[in-house]
Amino acid sequence: MRIEKASEIGFCTGVRRAINMIEKAAGELGPLQTLGPVVHNQQVVDKLAERGVTVADSLDQLKRGILCISSHGVGPQVIAEAEARGIRIIDTTCPFVRRAQVAAKKLAASGFSVVVFGDRNHREVQGLLGYAGEKGLATKKVPAFKKLSPRVGILSQTTQRFTAFEEFVSSFIHTHLEDLSELRVVNTICDATRKHQEAALELARRSDMMLVVGSRSSANTKRLVELCSDVVKTHHIETAREIAPSWFSGKVGLVGITAGASTPDEVIDEVISVLNGLR
Repeated sequence: MRIEKASEIGFCTGVRRAINMIEKAAGELGPLQTLGPVVHNQQVVDKLAERGVTVADSLDQLKRGILCISSHGVGPQVIAEAEARGIRIIDTTCPFVRRAQVAAKKLAASGFSVVVFGDRNHREVQGLLGYAGEKGLATKKVPAFKKLSPRVGILSQTTQRFTAFEEFVSSFIHTHLEDLSELRVVNTICDATRKHQEAALELARRSDMMLVVGSRSSANTKRLVELCSDVVKTHHIETAREIAPSWFSGKVGLVGITAGASTPDEVIDEVISVLNGLR
């Protein structure tokens, strides 16, 4: 059995940036709280907790007048409420998410209905809808046009599959072209997500099995699982403890490894170590 990592794997620059910012702030300011987990990975959350960084689910749960905004970002109303309370904000919003927020805000201000292709309950998408205001809606299915104006802007949750976004836009045009006076499409899928997906797919096509390492609550990890599962037998694991030796009882020549953008290097290394022990 051979083992190969995808050429693009694990922490993206946005996640690494957010963690570095929070660790630096905790070192300078003492115990901190993030509004929701800084990233969707329990190992990262646990490691930050060792440095005094804990998670608050709302502004009311803050124990100090300092708030760390997670890499997923928040809507402008959250920022405004925090500022009104005199809370100091440390904003680690991913630059790609920030770009999507700016796009949503500009489209809404220009009179466009804003359609966000994504998971409506995800924190990033909720933030994007905050910037779109009453003109925004989030969906992964083409909406009825009665919910929209003749001018429509479409953007994506940054961690969605590009091919799925492309299919959504194509279906939207096919369904509603006659109703539209203007359509703007902004590709807000982040570059790191695209590279992770392309590298995972390239490896999956050469592998007998793929292991995708990352949190089950991580949107970008779930996209990798979907992508690889379309090509080859794929297992989604959060840690090496979930690896079952029975998976390798048959003829498995090449095992490919990929990981979500919030998966720490040490978790990936542990998976590879366990696999080496099974060879």
